[in-house]
Amino acid sequence: DYFNRPVLHRPVELTVYTSAAFSTRCQELRVIQSMGAIGTSADNALAELFNSTMKREVLRNRKVFANPLQCRQEVFRWCIRYNTQRRHSWCGQISPDVFEAQSNTLTKAA
Repeated sequence: DYFNRPVLHRPVELTVYTSAAFSTRCQELRVIQSMGAIGTSADNALAELFNSTMKREVLRNRKVFANPLQCRQEVFRWCIRYNTQRRHSWCGQISPDVFEAQSNTLTKAA
């Protein structure tokens, strides 16, 4: 019967990210939480993919940064590279800059 089937739960998301303590800490750090409804087109899959890629490529086995400024600079540097120079599968394994330059319908992003 349908209701007796095993269900895979993501306990971290359900308990940590929705907890009052986590919400309070986000407010202290002036971080705005964003949580969409489950199963909607505004799901967090794209953000999770972006964040996991950024963490993997920026952190590279590093546990801490020397200071918050260094962290921000590394993330900013990565974002610029990701959005302009990094090869992406969605555009035939070329960089967005090259893709836009070759496009007849897109104008170059500022």
